[in-house]
Amino acid sequence: MSIDINKRLSENLSQVLDIPAEKCYSLIETPPDTGFGDFAIPCFAFTKESRKNPAQIASDFERLFSKKAKNNEVIQKVKSNGPYLNMFVNKVYIVREVVRHVFKSRFPGLHGTGKTVIIDYSSPNIAKPFGVGHLRSTVIGSSLYKIFSFLGYKVIGINHLGDWGTQFGKLITAYKRWGSTEQLKSDPVKYLFNLYVRFHSEAENTPELEDEARSWFSRLENNDEEAGRLWGQFRDLSVKEFKKIYGRLGVEFDYYTGESFYSSVLEDTIKSMKEIGITSESDGALIVPLGDDMQPALLRKSDDATLYLTRDIAAALYRHRTFHFDLALYVVGSPQALHFRQLFSVLGKMGLGWNENCHHVPFGHVRFAEGSMSTRKGNIVFLEEVLDKASELALSIIEEKNPGLNHKNEVAEAVGVSSVIFNSLKNYRIKDVAFVWDEVLNFNGETGPYLQYTHARINSLLKKFKEIHGELRFEEGLSFGAEGYGIVLLINNFENVVIHASKEFEPSIISRYLLDLASQFNSFYNTHRIITDDHSLSLSRALVVYGVKMVLKKGLELLGLKAVEEM
Repeated sequence: MSIDINKRLSENLSQVLDIPAEKCYSLIETPPDTGFGDFAIPCFAFTKESRKNPAQIASDFERLFSKKAKNNEVIQKVKSNGPYLNMFVNKVYIVREVVRHVFKSRFPGLHGTGKTVIIDYSSPNIAKPFGVGHLRSTVIGSSLYKIFSFLGYKVIGINHLGDWGTQFGKLITAYKRWGSTEQLKSDPVKYLFNLYVRFHSEAENTPELEDEARSWFSRLENNDEEAGRLWGQFRDLSVKEFKKIYGRLGVEFDYYTGESFYSSVLEDTIKSMKEIGITSESDGALIVPLGDDMQPALLRKSDDATLYLTRDIAAALYRHRTFHFDLALYVVGSPQALHFRQLFSVLGKMGLGWNENCHHVPFGHVRFAEGSMSTRKGNIVFLEEVLDKASELALSIIEEKNPGLNHKNEVAEAVGVSSVIFNSLKNYRIKDVAFVWDEVLNFNGETGPYLQYTHARINSLLKKFKEIHGELRFEEGLSFGAEGYGIVLLINNFENVVIHASKEFEPSIISRYLLDLASQFNSFYNTHRIITDDHSLSLSRALVVYGVKMVLKKGLELLGLKAVEEM
């Protein structure tokens, strides 16, 4: 939905200065100081054909432009500054053209046509409550899903559940010894979690419980009917509970294929690696040597047990064979960096060619005052409780600021949940996130509620415009002022911002952009009356505001936030 300002500038310069438009286009940059000009061209690139120094070329260009380009529609004037030709654009023209384009077009999303992206995100552990530790993987992955979809890619979201391993032997042991069918049905995940915690507490004084757990997991691996039934029940109940959390977060997946899904193909995977000749034995274990700068990849321990890495190799092979992806992203915390270096190195040694299209998307932790989170000890911050508290606090703020608001509970839920999401996405993902309630729910800070409130304010303005002046529409010949120039430049850059975010796998690029856009709008709103008795003036400013609303709403959606209509 953007216009290519640089293209229009370069075509304009080409016509006046008789130089190639393509060459101008590639050279256009933004001066470090707006006092120098709005755009600039360094003239070093023209020295060869003109046999003059860059400063002389810039001066000649200025003189020629001033002579030939009277009343230019796009560029008001040019001025040489050393080797640079600085351009001062017609800001009214830019405002009008951007507003025209925004109002009459929609987001195209053609950049990824024909390409497939796989995103592996969230990946909570079965039979354990959804802790806040899984929040960032979930919301970063979900935002990337939305970003790539917006750009026209075919996106496949996979929830690689932690649904296999010795812990299920422990859980079955605990359930067989102390389990209650009634309690399992009433609050399944938290009940299973408490059983898991109890197992570790009891095992400290009763070591034979560990042997019993290994026995149950062995039965599970060998397709024992009872072990399989219990495991399946625990898994189904867990996924059902997880989907409630995902529903509140606005997160969806195309597949819930966890570790267990690939257990049946592990032997074939190992066999193929042996046949390629990249494995070796080490103290009874099967490894893939990865060179001096990385420790070997362990595929199978001396007791024949496989590992996460083995299952991830099998999963990568399955996903490429099934989906033929062009890009595969693993949204997993930064402590797993070595694991993914090993995974991609093993895939590379297999000679597959597509390992370079696989990327680890690391992120930092969420830090609460409650301290460390250890599932084994039972000290964990439940995400559901965080979302509940956020919604309750948002409701109390709404009750204070706007007690007459319709649908207060729904708005509070949208604001509260969005505040938690935005707090995880507003800064570079690799940074840890400090969670401070007063900051997260501040309506005036760098927060989700601030962006939502800005959107709601714009919505109110546009309703008022309609009441006074009728339907919003773009009218040819409508006069615009230059005061909206800064805002429309931001609006016009939205698509480039989203493309940048996709290339960096970094939703925070959109977050920072939206905060900048909201700040610019609020400054504009505080210094210019949007709705006046003057129809033309009101219409021109309302159209600029409408552009902000369109971009702000879409940007919020790409981050996973709800653009509420009123607050």
